[in-house]
Amino acid sequence: MRAIWNGTVLAESDDTIVVEGNHYFPPDALRREHFRDSATHTTCGWKGVASYYDVVVGEQVNADAAWYYPTPKAAAERVRGRVAFWKGVAVGP
Repeated sequence: MRAIWNGTVLAESDDTIVVEGNHYFPPDALRREHFRDSATHTTCGWKGVASYYDVVVGEQVNADAAWYYPTPKAAAERVRGRVAFWKGVAVGP
């Protein structure tokens, strides 16, 4: 699977985990130069508190376009530290 935004591959892996229709990529699949920490956090009732990254490609910034669960609840342990995408980031083969 690949995550692509503005024609740039952000992450690529054959080891994604699908939860609620979202592919969660392992941390080592990310091209880190395209990620910037965000101060945003949200809470999911069964997964816990999510942290976010802004996605950066050249001068373009897609705020909070990637999220992950650094310390998920037990039911979501399998996505610990893995990253998923939204906000126009295309994920597919």
